[in-house]
Amino acid sequence: MILETERLVLRPIDGAHAPLLYPIMSDPAVMAYWDYSEVDDPDAVEDMIAAEIEEMATGRACYWAIERGYDQAFLGVCDLSGIDRRHGRAEVGFLLAGGSWGHGYGLEAMRAVVDYAASLGLKRLWARAHAGNERSERLLERLGFAYEGYLRGHIQRAGERRDCKVFGLLL
Repeated sequence: MILETERLVLRPIDGAHAPLLYPIMSDPAVMAYWDYSEVDDPDAVEDMIAAEIEEMATGRACYWAIERGYDQAFLGVCDLSGIDRRHGRAEVGFLLAGGSWGHGYGLEAMRAVVDYAASLGLKRLWARAHAGNERSERLLERLGFAYEGYLRGHIQRAGERRDCKVFGLLL
């Protein structure tokens, strides 16, 4: 499903996006609050996208490439994953190139994802942000997500345990 906003086009991710996503995922600043460190192998990004394509085929997730509408510049990715139709819930996530921060692209893309989730009949969305990731927290709050809890030591990354904050949105 292609989603369009005023400035963006969200296209289902495919293998052609791997070389565009690799520079983003190899940037330490972008990956500072991700579940794993920056990626140093382009094949790892290809493998990740292949797994996401398989997951989309099952209907359990949607992964999109975020493109700027007027020039098709690749800005990052976003998703609706862990779709649980029985309970009407899913997780959302996003990853944007550092050069696209501060322009409202993440907020605009995620509004489209939230609207799409509602159109599927989902009733609850949740998201997780690493402790200290204030940009992501602000974006989620602007979307109407509420802080719901703190997960101590939730992520193992580079030899250390990381805490995460959980946010939820009822649709």
